[in-house]
Amino acid sequence: MKPGKGALAALERRVGYQFTNRDLLVTALTHASARSRAPARDDYERLEFLGDRVLGLVIAEMLLEAFPEASEGELSSSLASLVRKETCAEVAGALDLGLALITGGGKAHRRGLLTRNVLGDACEAVIAAIYLDGGIEAARRFIGDNWGERMAGARRPGQDAKTALQEWAQAKGMATPKYVITERRGPDHDSVFAVEVRLDSVRPGRGEGRTRRDAEQEAAQAVLVREGVRKDAW
Repeated sequence: MKPGKGALAALERRVGYQFTNRDLLVTALTHASARSRAPARDDYERLEFLGDRVLGLVIAEMLLEAFPEASEGELSSSLASLVRKETCAEVAGALDLGLALITGGGKAHRRGLLTRNVLGDACEAVIAAIYLDGGIEAARRFIGDNWGERMAGARRPGQDAKTALQEWAQAKGMATPKYVITERRGPDHDSVFAVEVRLDSVRPGRGEGRTRRDAEQEAAQAVLVREGVRKDAW
């Protein structure tokens, strides 16, 4: 069922953008399952395709401005973490896009559709709808409002987790973190390392990896995420 004007207006307030052409917003909220009830209705798949590209462009611009010394590889890593489906789904959840999603079937079918992938797709479609309705500047404002803090909380380009953990520990007056191999599995050519990082007055962090370095990075990241220093984004 198509949302009423009141529901669309409420969503526009949450999104922070008022549409000139609300049909674009309705299309961005329409899941493919709704076409079985209204065959002439467009769904969000084409908008999702465009929104993904607009999001990537704007996030790339934001990263270039925020981290002028970062290498291409470092920027690419941060970009990948910020445009992934999980991050888009987080934004969709914060904006309650699921409440306005148009689907086919009954309530049980609808609940089953509200997955991370569907919410992430709808978020990308809304970005495209804003871009088509208001241009790139409107899309930049929306993305900046909803990804700015996430970019600050994600991995800073050029700084790995071990370095970040050491800096955090020093700021807290702790000794340098110590990394201990607790297990090594498999043959020499295909080993898996398990590592534990130990700090003063903080529960140890654990990680695994194909190399000792990878395992140490994962262990450090585990502590940073648990202590609220970083979000779980790479």
